[in-house]
Amino acid sequence: MPINSFLGVFAKSPLKPLEDHINLVYKCSQALLPFFKAVYIQDWKVASELQHNISMLEKQADIIKRELRISLPTGIFMPIQRQDVLDLLTQQDKIANKAKDISGRILGRQLVIPDELHVPFMEYLKRCLDATNQAKKVINELDDLLETGFRGREVRLVEDMIERLDSIEDDTDLLQINIRRNLLALEKDLNPVDVMFLYNIIEWVGELADISERVGSRLELMLAN
Repeated sequence: MPINSFLGVFAKSPLKPLEDHINLVYKCSQALLPFFKAVYIQDWKVASELQHNISMLEKQADIIKRELRISLPTGIFMPIQRQDVLDLLTQQDKIANKAKDISGRILGRQLVIPDELHVPFMEYLKRCLDATNQAKKVINELDDLLETGFRGREVRLVEDMIERLDSIEDDTDLLQINIRRNLLALEKDLNPVDVMFLYNIIEWVGELADISERVGSRLELMLAN
């Protein structure tokens, strides 16, 4: 049966809401850029508004997540395995959750980022967000993968994209080592509790890239099956 006819069996494909979800998740994570710019200048009013926006985007992503989980078919006529879709959805959702946690923790404590860390931290954040962007690009290839029956040139294209995602995540590991080293050099001049929170934030930002890589890994496993 041609794939288009096969898809006609369903009221709707689960892939479109999965793509809608990753697009919203990406938008949520990207909102960290203006948020940290406000944090840098200690404009807590603007930071609060931006954190609220991140929280609202995360809630919108949760709505899509719940609707997809409820409506996802359980029969044998799924174009891809139901559990594969749920696994991808779970990983995607963690990106939005982490963005909300990062912004909430910083705002709640009004955590000041030392001037000496501004440049390396922003470089680190942007590279981690490159990973979320790459994960978004990978998921947005699902429709094309489905049309080709998960075979041929499209599969190779997605595999290359996943390999690129892995490379970006490797970059973030190196950047994290560097920023930790920079923070270590400043520790003696900072509030010890703030130092603890700064290390946590550095780790959480890195998890944006780690989770994004897991999105790619889940899809890679799906292709292998």
